[in-house]
Amino acid sequence: MTGKIYESPAAALEGLLFDGMTIMSGGFGLSGNPESLIPQIRDSGVKNITVISNNAGADGFGLWMLLQSRQVKKMIASYVGENKLFEQQYLAGELELELNPQGTLAERIRAGGAGIPAFYTKTGVGTVVAEGKPVEEFEGQLYVRETWLRADVAIVKAWKADAAGNLVYRKTARNFNPNMATAGKVTVAEVEEIVPVGSLDPEAIHTPGIYVDRVIKSTINEKRIEKLTERKREAA
Repeated sequence: MTGKIYESPAAALEGLLFDGMTIMSGGFGLSGNPESLIPQIRDSGVKNITVISNNAGADGFGLWMLLQSRQVKKMIASYVGENKLFEQQYLAGELELELNPQGTLAERIRAGGAGIPAFYTKTGVGTVVAEGKPVEEFEGQLYVRETWLRADVAIVKAWKADAAGNLVYRKTARNFNPNMATAGKVTVAEVEEIVPVGSLDPEAIHTPGIYVDRVIKSTINEKRIEKLTERKREAA
């Protein structure tokens, strides 16, 4: 370990994992998944985890690993997607699920990072989303109150980091990772490349290093495609 830079996923997670904890895991579909850190959480054997993530990976990849090993007690997510194991465990009553509209999930995470315990939104008013939650009227419109989300540990994946923990994401990986990086008591980032301090353009930094506690260089960078769509070639 040198400052915030750790030598491996195992070293970066050492002392952070415990049964019953809450983990935020970045990614959107299979883009921006912490591919190196998730297998290490599986191998640690930690149990009864609450996982906050947009979705739970896909068959054989990402957070699917933690579902397959039965380490997840509850998912707080916005999308079940094509993850058959996620669906099966939920329908069988083996997995608790708190389903959120996607924008609401993102804002709950952002609020957690910003220290805002609750906020009001029109999304979900009059639906099952609002059941059991306070609803108030503002300027003639009804809004449902949603609460922040925070985690014991946030794991995120970025493109580049410097030794101070400043992060730069690429494209779709920027959807949930930046918000989650601010909402964990401890944030661990895996990155494709670690560069010297001062080599990142300050205007291009997406997550300031003040939010990041530990950094590792990724050991897995498969970047799988969740659903491949190809255009048929026209006949010559």
